[in-house]
Amino acid sequence: MEVESHPPKFALPVDSEHKSTEFRIFSAAAPHMRAFHLSWISFLACFVSSFAAPPLLPIIRDNLNLTSTEIGNAGIASVSGAVFARVAMGSACDMFGPRLASASLILLTAPAVYFTSIISSPTSFLLARFFTGFSLATFVSTQFWMSSMFSAPVVGSANGFSGGWGNLGGGATQLIMPLVFALIRDIGAVKFTAWRIAFFIPALFQTLSAFAVLIFGQDMPDGNFYGLHKSGEKAKDKFSWVFYYGVTNYRGWILALTYGYCFGVELTVDNIIAEYFYDRFDLKLHTAGLIAASFGLANLFSRPAGGFISDAMAKRFGMRGRLWALWVVQMLGGVLCVVLGRVSSLGASIVVMVAFSLFVQAACGLTFGVVPFVSRRSLGVVSGMTGGGGNVGAVLTQLIFFRGSKYSKETGITLMGVMIICCTLPLCLIYFPQWGGMFCGPSTKPHVTEEEYYMSEWKSNEKDKGFHLASLKFAENSVSERGRKEDSVTRPSDETSPATV
Repeated sequence: MEVESHPPKFALPVDSEHKSTEFRIFSAAAPHMRAFHLSWISFLACFVSSFAAPPLLPIIRDNLNLTSTEIGNAGIASVSGAVFARVAMGSACDMFGPRLASASLILLTAPAVYFTSIISSPTSFLLARFFTGFSLATFVSTQFWMSSMFSAPVVGSANGFSGGWGNLGGGATQLIMPLVFALIRDIGAVKFTAWRIAFFIPALFQTLSAFAVLIFGQDMPDGNFYGLHKSGEKAKDKFSWVFYYGVTNYRGWILALTYGYCFGVELTVDNIIAEYFYDRFDLKLHTAGLIAASFGLANLFSRPAGGFISDAMAKRFGMRGRLWALWVVQMLGGVLCVVLGRVSSLGASIVVMVAFSLFVQAACGLTFGVVPFVSRRSLGVVSGMTGGGGNVGAVLTQLIFFRGSKYSKETGITLMGVMIICCTLPLCLIYFPQWGGMFCGPSTKPHVTEEEYYMSEWKSNEKDKGFHLASLKFAENSVSERGRKEDSVTRPSDETSPATV
């Protein structure tokens, strides 16, 4: 991989695409680390807003006279809207850049959070959660942004930290909302008014984060999409081809399925866990919130750890190491989910829940250690498909196991674990000709290289115009995915001269 140590333009060492080759988590250097901090904070704000209702459900359900079916429907609505929003967000990132795409969506969904304070019926509660949930599509812009800013050896860590720290919102809101509610109630508001006022906190946080992204963010290391298009440094791609190469890559669909049963499960647990502990173990609202918060707060290190493990495995074993690590970790998460539904004591439930959270969230980070390499031209679409798969998994799981009274919550959790195990199996079908898969090594055919894989997304007339140059640089920098063993041996196809550019 070609590395430029410290060009005057950048504070961090970069590769030939000007992507940072280092991930310095405590730095705010522009544009790389500044984009990282803006992305996770804005995503965290959206997560807090989307899951602000569950920790206050015991109060809200009494105020609005909600049935268990209506609560289940609202939970499904909160994650269903983002299914298509995430796919659309991926396309928007490919065409307009992650900065404008994410800030626009955050501002468009913020009014739904404010309006939650005036809902008065089960229908309005469902609609408020539905439209607020669209903001979860900012996850896609977060992962796209990190994949545009960080080079192959550290992209897994960058994606893991940004997604994981954003997902902290699912745990933080379990702590924040009961505390805000209690503070407002203690000041003098009645409880049915206090919960409504409390929603102004996440709404304001979400609004401010959008303006921060717009003002301080930058799409790419070399500038914003608009400026790069205008100057001719970045070709304006055709949406039809970007979309086509994304949806016809089978690897993206498999990752969408498996992500549905790591991130999708995480969303499901965020919706049900506080109520589960409150009802099953007869706990106080604040105590149930504290326990539930430990699930989401594990994202502080569990999802980032997944990204770090992915990069570490790739350094030694290449892409095959990334795939194996994802498969093993997600399988263990499924087993722990089954156990969580079977244990009956409070102490054991807490211990198993925390262990389960570590594995299922690490699997999320491991997934997005693979996603950036599926397609260079259609990175946004593939990210959107995978992210949307997470929401589809959440919708189906809640619809099947946690809607109404067909299953008790403990039975639903057990069956959810079985689903995780089953839906993780297809990972073994992912195969990259230049790197191999879980059970097969790379192709022995001549001229099977990173360059050939990523150039296949471009037509000859597009290559003549130089549209493929960014993909060519990405191919050069992704040679590290061969792993230490493969990289130490020169392949026959590498001895030939590179294609004329």
